[in-house]
Amino acid sequence: MPVAQVVAEQREKLSPAERRVGDLVLSQPECVAFGTVAAVARRAGTSGATVVRLADRLGFDGYRGLQAMVQADLAARLRPAAERIRERPDADLLERSLQDGIDNVATTLQGVDRSVFEAVIDLLADPAGAVWVLASSANRAEGLLLADRLGLLRDRVELLAGSEVDVARRLATVTTNDTVVAIDLRRYERWVVAAAAAAAVRSARLVAVTDSALSPIARVSGHVLAVRAVSAGPFDSAVATVALVEALVAGVADRLRAAATARLDAIEAAWQAAGALLDD
Repeated sequence: MPVAQVVAEQREKLSPAERRVGDLVLSQPECVAFGTVAAVARRAGTSGATVVRLADRLGFDGYRGLQAMVQADLAARLRPAAERIRERPDADLLERSLQDGIDNVATTLQGVDRSVFEAVIDLLADPAGAVWVLASSANRAEGLLLADRLGLLRDRVELLAGSEVDVARRLATVTTNDTVVAIDLRRYERWVVAAAAAAAVRSARLVAVTDSALSPIARVSGHVLAVRAVSAGPFDSAVATVALVEALVAGVADRLRAAATARLDAIEAAWQAAGALLDD
């Protein structure tokens, strides 16, 4: 039975605080699917104990059981673009896109565990190791954005792309000090999963930017950042992933402020000397 049906059937038996959590499950399931107990409690304006109590009352094996079922329900909605394109779009695509974009960004950023976010920034800002960005073809734009912005702030940032043979060759040089950021959403690309697993075997520090804590790249990663990618069209939305990338870059810029300032000054001077940019 879908979680929404379970909540709906039990709603009148719940306390006001439990009902707020239940309403969150119905209206913003991504928050529950990808968020911690604390994040859900904060969004519902209640305590973590209430969140866990609701999960038990609904018949799940604690919060993890509720979360797993919500994730399964969401996974059932994530169908291939070849199927989605056959659906008739909403009459007002601008309004639908606006609402999806707002919901995607809000659910993604508000659902991020602050301790995980800070830990990932620590890894990306660590000068002792290189940063490798491993992005699927569907998420290449977001991967390129992360690699490009980080490359303006620090040395040794590389976007992994090309043939599987070339990616495997370059990953062979990954060390335990290096950080690999893997970006891929369902349906996952086999080569990205394989490359992430290879980096894990070499004990690289892995960060997964994906749609679920149960995704294959999340399973081999030390840190997972989940994004919501609902879209009015047939393809997954990139809005929340871009917002998350920008937040990470801002964190790294703050962490490396002194060194990054000198680096950006030098880059700006080189651009000016070359006349590369037009100000007018």
